[in-house]
Amino acid sequence: MSTQRAGRRVLDVDATRGFALLGIFAVNVTFMASGYPGNLTIDPDFDSGLDNAVRTLSSVFIDMKFYVLFSFLFGYSFTLQLDSARRAGAAFSSRMLRRIVGLFTIGALHTVFLYGGDVLTTYAVACLVLFLLRNVTDRTAIRIAAGLYIVVLLSLVASALVVDRSAFVPGPAEALANGEQATQALLGGWGSNIEAHLAGLPLLVLQAVSMQGPTALGLFLLGMVAGRRQWFARISGNEPILRRIQWIGFPIGLLGSIAYTAGGGNGNTLAVAASVATAPLLTAAYVATLLRIMHNPRTAFVRSALAPAGRMALSNYLAQSALGLIAFTGIGFGLAGTFSPLALFGFVAVVFAGQLAVSTVWLRWFRYGPVEWALRWLTNAQRPAFVVSPRHRQPIGGPDRPATDPDSTAIHPAESR
Repeated sequence: MSTQRAGRRVLDVDATRGFALLGIFAVNVTFMASGYPGNLTIDPDFDSGLDNAVRTLSSVFIDMKFYVLFSFLFGYSFTLQLDSARRAGAAFSSRMLRRIVGLFTIGALHTVFLYGGDVLTTYAVACLVLFLLRNVTDRTAIRIAAGLYIVVLLSLVASALVVDRSAFVPGPAEALANGEQATQALLGGWGSNIEAHLAGLPLLVLQAVSMQGPTALGLFLLGMVAGRRQWFARISGNEPILRRIQWIGFPIGLLGSIAYTAGGGNGNTLAVAASVATAPLLTAAYVATLLRIMHNPRTAFVRSALAPAGRMALSNYLAQSALGLIAFTGIGFGLAGTFSPLALFGFVAVVFAGQLAVSTVWLRWFRYGPVEWALRWLTNAQRPAFVVSPRHRQPIGGPDRPATDPDSTAIHPAESR
């Protein structure tokens, strides 16, 4: 394999992560900008036909899709971490355990100070289980992943059929009142926002235990299998399997998304089950489409645009939360409750475009994103080089520079809702 082709395939992983980062932000920003979505209701100030059409499109094409991709990539990069430790002659166990502690700490701080919907702590706990299962065979890993998904789906269906949600789910009027109260909390200062984040911890833990943790672990395991087989390293963009994934994933995945949306989204447990069952297929179709686009000479620029943001995804994820805090809460500009769904998508587009540009410039001068650098320092118990030497510095707009260090692709944030 030529160095150029190998570099492009490493960039495929980075670019796919960058694509997922965009989807994550599009979902999370709705909870950053208003207290109504977290209470499963709609802000009465934004209930027009256009507002509801935008929400519907987001529910069908974005919601509950991109944490699937991040989880898969986490498992894939776990194998890169393992290979990196072997090449360095270092003990993988101590490296990974330090990294898990670092990820959990970052997630805890993120939850308290920036955004109450964080999932990094869930990832850290699931990664600990993945670490314990790292030596299982591919077949066993696939069976455990399938078993975890089956258990989650059966528990969702059983909950929908057996549990009387009306006993503990607020009615429409109470949900609206709670949404207004939550929006006012966003408009407060640090005390108000931290209090709201801490108040949401019981629900966050419940979601992690009942659905996000098991499904993330299942996808970690599938990603680990793909990493062992170097799946991304084998992609040229012309494989028939990519077209088959599109032909299967789009119809079934969209059918499940439509059922999820029509059923009431997160407010209906059966609708959530439909999404959990089919979202991986739709996500796989998205990835297959993206890979075909990135390997087409006419559209290969998409990979170059997305890859820098994906290389420093953890820093960008935390930056998104920080920008949301500054824009919408009383700590900053206090714009909570003033953005329509369409305006929020505009906000996402502007912020993400800025992150693409900043990431490109940053990686010309530095080897890692700032948070990735600190996490690598903890992982390896040795301070890594940070600044790119002048002789290795690429001009902006120059040739693609792949993330040759697997540690720079090893930790990913995830969609929190």
